[in-house]
Amino acid sequence: MTPSRAAAVLAAQTLADDGRFLETLRARVAIATESQNAERLPDLYRYLHDEIGPAVAKMGFDYRVVDNPIAGGGPFLIATRIEDAALPTILGYGHGDVVRGIPAQWREGLDPWTITVEGERWYGRGTADNKSQHAIWLAALGEVLAARGSLGFNAKFIVETSEEIGSVGLDLLLEAEAEALSCDLLLASDGPRMLRDKVDIKLGNRGAYAFDLSVKLREGSRHSGHWGGVLEDPGLILAHALASITTPRGRILIDDWLPKSVPPRVTAALQAIHVDPSDPTLIMPEDWGEARLSRGEKMYGWTSFIVLAYVTGTPEKPINGVQPEAYARCQLRYTVDVDEARFMPALREHLDRHGFHQVEITNLPLNRFPAWRTDPDNPWVDRVLDSIEATIGYAPTLMPNSSGGLPSEIFARHLNCPVIWIPHSYGGCKQHGPDEHVLQPLMREGLGIMAGLFWDLGARDDG
Repeated sequence: MTPSRAAAVLAAQTLADDGRFLETLRARVAIATESQNAERLPDLYRYLHDEIGPAVAKMGFDYRVVDNPIAGGGPFLIATRIEDAALPTILGYGHGDVVRGIPAQWREGLDPWTITVEGERWYGRGTADNKSQHAIWLAALGEVLAARGSLGFNAKFIVETSEEIGSVGLDLLLEAEAEALSCDLLLASDGPRMLRDKVDIKLGNRGAYAFDLSVKLREGSRHSGHWGGVLEDPGLILAHALASITTPRGRILIDDWLPKSVPPRVTAALQAIHVDPSDPTLIMPEDWGEARLSRGEKMYGWTSFIVLAYVTGTPEKPINGVQPEAYARCQLRYTVDVDEARFMPALREHLDRHGFHQVEITNLPLNRFPAWRTDPDNPWVDRVLDSIEATIGYAPTLMPNSSGGLPSEIFARHLNCPVIWIPHSYGGCKQHGPDEHVLQPLMREGLGIMAGLFWDLGARDDG
């Protein structure tokens, strides 16, 4: 019987229907791969050795587990299956680590390390971020291989276990392993879709840039009755400095932090996006931020400035004293259309121009990742879009980049390849929080999408 694309897609979808995919995910979620917890380092190794390694070996991959080049980082798994050096090479990526399980905060009857099925929901830590997503990649690849007997392309796969602590060591690992991981396309899955019931693809990510602002005027507090109104208050100075950065409605006033231009195809894609928070309690006023932009443009195509924390004195036990210092941790999210080299110089110039010479700026280079966006006109983009449309029957949404963080730029810089993300989760999945879950229908659809895509990437004349 001649193998067919439809049969491969159905075989992959059946994995979600008959429970086999769920059982694979159960075993992986049961390994508590908390990278934020140093005591879990053996579990990070166990995840790669006991779960991912055997799965790729079964499909004819050669693999090895590589120690992290940075102390405290988790290991990597690198797997390779070469059918013909003349064929294109597709690289997959996933992260096996998760954030802390925080079991005490989960709803009664749920446990982060045991998958609980309630209707279409599969609860468990890592179900959405990222264990199900790279499990879909591998499972779909396996069904295409079983149906066709070969892939028709070369496949490589890398799993890191430090993504939730900033992808520690990934940059150095890719530098050292660039030849081993060389590819024509990075095709991976992470993060949520924009809309639960509509497939999208993302071509990169916004960057994140963290820094501290602080004012320290003296040692120790002074009696507020004696010295209030006489001594400078660092809390007030810093509050006014922060307020000078935006309007009262959050529009950024530092011009060098903002895009000067955005490519037309990117703008068109962003204007067509409908932002669904999947949470009726989230209010998004139209006049917040850059009011002239749509919500999609604000979230995916513009710069945001956020105060992550602000402290002066001891909030848990206030005392009657003029405080000696104040501190704020801040973050920018930005696109490739902005020059990040100007972020801190422009901030310093802005603060000085407004008289805030006492405010010190501290860079936080470890809490940072760069922005990246694959050119929407790259031929791989339309190839992926066309394949997905052939599977689901409608054109998926083209997202120029995600709003959150992904290691797109690191791969693109070291491997000189386009990067495309196909997420299989949704906005209400509660990743990083209690009650994280995925939806069985999205798992089924994701398996079918990826099987169809792998079939098309390896198609010659076999249907």
